[in-house]
Amino acid sequence: MSFQAYINNIKEKTGKGPEDFKKLAEKKGFTSNGELKSGLKATEIVSWLKEDFDLGHGHSMAIYALLKGMKNENSK
Repeated sequence: MSFQAYINNIKEKTGKGPEDFKKLAEKKGFTSNGELKSGLKATEIVSWLKEDFDLGHGHSMAIYALLKGMKNENSK
């Protein structure tokens, strides 16, 4: 599955897109000024997304990659 397919599936399931998750991560204290906080582990983000949005591991990791800056919403 391509990164964009993950993002599309997440949007269908949650009604939220990349910018929404960036804002939510900021509110949760996972990011500051669009950057992941130092020392934050992927498992913390994955647990949040699984718990609050019922996302699977792969979909949660796609959001983590987005928040970390490894991918952007236009990645394939």
